[in-house]
Amino acid sequence: MEENLKRIRFEMEEAALASGRSPQEITLLAATKTVPVEVVNHAIALGVSHIGENKVQELCGKYDSYAPVDLQFIGHLQTNKVRQLVGKVSMIQSVDSLRLAAEISRQAEKQGLVMDVLLEVNIGREENKSGVFPELLPQLAEETAALPHVRVRGLMAIPPAEASRAETNRFFSQMTQYFIDMKNKSGDNVTMDYLSMGMSADFADAIRQGSNMVRVGSALFGPRVYR
Repeated sequence: MEENLKRIRFEMEEAALASGRSPQEITLLAATKTVPVEVVNHAIALGVSHIGENKVQELCGKYDSYAPVDLQFIGHLQTNKVRQLVGKVSMIQSVDSLRLAAEISRQAEKQGLVMDVLLEVNIGREENKSGVFPELLPQLAEETAALPHVRVRGLMAIPPAEASRAETNRFFSQMTQYFIDMKNKSGDNVTMDYLSMGMSADFADAIRQGSNMVRVGSALFGPRVYR
C-alpha cells in the first residue's frame, strides 16, 4: 500500500501543477468500500486523512474501529438511513433531491448540527444512476440552501463508466464549468468549496480538468473483494 500511496500522490501532484494549482489544494479521499478496518487504519497511519464509505451498514459496522480520520459518505443514500449517518460523518457527498436534503436537515437539527453536503450531478444523464440533471442543479442548490441545518459545500459527479477517456474529460470539463458558475452565484449557505470527481482510473485527468477532491479506492487498496 505504501508504494500505491506514493504513486497516487505523485500523480496528483503532477496533475495539480499541470492545472496551475498547488498540490495542497487537492484532497485525496480513500474510498473504503469492502476494505477491512485494519487495512483502512494502516492507510490512516500512512497519512491518509480523509476516507469515504459507500454503504450505510458497512460504515456503521466499521465506525467504532476506525482510527481518528475525517469520515465522509460517498454512496447513494436512502432517506430512511439518514439518521444512522448524521453525527458520524463530516460530509454527505451524494445529495440528489430536496427530499433527501430535507431529511438530512431534520436529523441534523435533532443533534444540534449543521450537516455539510455536496450535490450529486448526473453528468452523463444516465437513467439508472443517482444525481440531479444539470439543468435542475441551480434549483436544487437554492432549495437545499434554504434548509436550516444543511450547508452546501460543492458538487460531486461520476461520469459514465463506459465513456472513453476523451468523453470522460468532456464530462469533467462540464462539471468544472457548472462548479465555477455556481461559485460565482453562490450566496448564503452555498460556498462551493469542493468539486469531488475522479476515481482510481481517472483521478489525474479529473484534477487536470478542475477537481479538487478525488475518491480513490482500488488504486490504493488493490482490487475490491466482494463477499
